[in-house]
Amino acid sequence: MEQYEPERMSPVQRAALRRSFRNGRASLTRRSLLRASAGGALAVGGLGALSACGIPAAGKTQGGVSAEDHSAKEKTINFSNWTEYMDVDESEKHHPTLDAFAKRTGIKVKYTEDINDNVEFFGKIKPQLAAGQDTGRDIIVVTDWLAARLIRFGWVQKLDAANLPHAYTNLSAQFRNPDWDPGRAYSYPWQGISTVIAYNKKALDGVEVRSVSDLLDNPKLKGRVGFLSEMRDSMGMTLLDMGKDPANFTDDDFDAAIARLQKAVDKGQIRRFTGNDYTSDLTKGDLAACVAWAGDVVQLKADSPDVDFLIPDSGYMTSTDNMLIPNKARHKTNAERLMDFYYEPEPAAELAAYINYVCPVDGVKPYLAKIDKDAANNPLIIPDKAMAAKSHPFRSLSQKEETAYEEKFAKLTGA
Repeated sequence: MEQYEPERMSPVQRAALRRSFRNGRASLTRRSLLRASAGGALAVGGLGALSACGIPAAGKTQGGVSAEDHSAKEKTINFSNWTEYMDVDESEKHHPTLDAFAKRTGIKVKYTEDINDNVEFFGKIKPQLAAGQDTGRDIIVVTDWLAARLIRFGWVQKLDAANLPHAYTNLSAQFRNPDWDPGRAYSYPWQGISTVIAYNKKALDGVEVRSVSDLLDNPKLKGRVGFLSEMRDSMGMTLLDMGKDPANFTDDDFDAAIARLQKAVDKGQIRRFTGNDYTSDLTKGDLAACVAWAGDVVQLKADSPDVDFLIPDSGYMTSTDNMLIPNKARHKTNAERLMDFYYEPEPAAELAAYINYVCPVDGVKPYLAKIDKDAANNPLIIPDKAMAAKSHPFRSLSQKEETAYEEKFAKLTGA
């Protein structure tokens, strides 16, 4: 396991974080509502203070450090998740799938929506994890890059496959082997997040868009194209268009993709780099086409007949939000049982019907069709084999790479 050292964020990384709080994916709920809390700005300063003080290093701490498992005697689970990322009933007071799990198992879930942003949440739990203390949480849900970091530091427990039969069997192939957790020894996806091309049919007015190259090169779209302010999404889609693998690229590949985007910026092809504020521009037709998040597109299509999406032949980007069990969690076995529960098709379908992100569970479609036929037939929620085969992750980055790449991307976007 990698030894933890207090991380001082570079000026470029701090700027990227602020952009994320203002208008990136960090500013969304999982149903395209604002999820950035009023404490977001404080979190930026708070993280800086934590780093400056120097949290004690984890030393030789290894993964799988648990307290005594109290699952047999304490029928409870403490579950931390993002806001708007769980099914609710019409009263908005109950979570039907969690209630069903509790009724079946007798295990009560204390469900807390206390994750507003990956970096903010990391700052919240880092002191306890670095000191080898219980965070008070049995399950946390974080995005893949942070999951990778927690695994590297040895701060999450290795999962017991015997408690995860449905998860092992039903996990979709496209999510089985991320480079940061091969074979999913420490994590299982909660939901997938896809990056695609969205367009406004009326604004295109017959102009054909089939690829990122069309966005960058077609003069008829000059000034009406948008890219995302999240580096991994925009750079990943550009690398794919250039025939490069975002899971296995070099510094030279990255620089070539930056140069390709810079050329489009210089000639005025790209209107701007945005967070989810592209949604209003796309609906109004100020943007004819853009790189977009699939979760937004599902909602936009429901509200506007002019908005649609496409998957380029070169492929599209996918990331995941992941369930992990922190070190020293008191209820590891209970937590694994809940993780496995969400890999049963029926509860997975109920969850997918509500939150509309990519379901990572195979075999869900017929169950989802009983709830919502449109959702079941939507490839942005249930990818078919052809679409799944076109999905690509962005590879893990070292601290040095992340600093360098964010600096180059910030210069490109003018951030």
